[in-house]
Amino acid sequence: MRTCRSLRRIACVAIATMLTWQAAAAQEAIVAEDDTTCTDDAILVFDGSGSMASAGYNELEIPRIVEALAAVRRVLPRVTPYRRIGLLVYGPGPRDACQNIDLRLAPAFNSHGRIIAELERLEPDGTTPLTQAVRDAAEALRYREKPAVVVLVTDGEETCGGTPCRLAASLLGEAAAVTVHVIGFKVRGRFFQWQSQSGGASRGQTASRCLADMTGGKYVSTETTEELVAALQKTLGCPVLSESNPRK
Repeated sequence: MRTCRSLRRIACVAIATMLTWQAAAAQEAIVAEDDTTCTDDAILVFDGSGSMASAGYNELEIPRIVEALAAVRRVLPRVTPYRRIGLLVYGPGPRDACQNIDLRLAPAFNSHGRIIAELERLEPDGTTPLTQAVRDAAEALRYREKPAVVVLVTDGEETCGGTPCRLAASLLGEAAAVTVHVIGFKVRGRFFQWQSQSGGASRGQTASRCLADMTGGKYVSTETTEELVAALQKTLGCPVLSESNPRK
């Protein structure tokens, strides 16, 4: 009988050890599959240009800003307790069109309330200096000294003469470690752009994609609020962090 009990104990220990090893291996797989920089400071670069307020153009019934804000409201409260996140907006403002780039909030824990409040007050207007906006976000993150993550949410192309691919190369040459994620939200080609042979709108692609491709980030094309929620969670979230240890 004692021998049987001993064997059972040995079997239980072996099973427990195996389950622990499997759980650890599964967690390592999650870390490897997802972005291992998920705790680095990040800045959300938000497109506040005039097209974000557009409705009824290019088959859109709801202004992009309405859906984008809905997605931000859902994602950021789940993310900012574990990661310092800031906000930079381009488009509206009192300066010359391409100069309206505004760091609204430096990265901070539990910043979701302030970020959402800033976006709720946003009145989309102006142009799209997204290249300089990403550069300014990287500077605010002190990208030459420490790892930096920029998440750009945009509905279109650079309109202020910037060259996203050239910026990506420049950042890589100077940075300690920099990652730029680009989320294209209801991207449409310029309606009167000569490259558009049909005269209509092209979906999904933006030249700013090279910012992600060249820095090891993700490019995600989204068309719905649900897709935007998933993209924000994927680029800003940190699925392996324990929810028992949020920052205060």
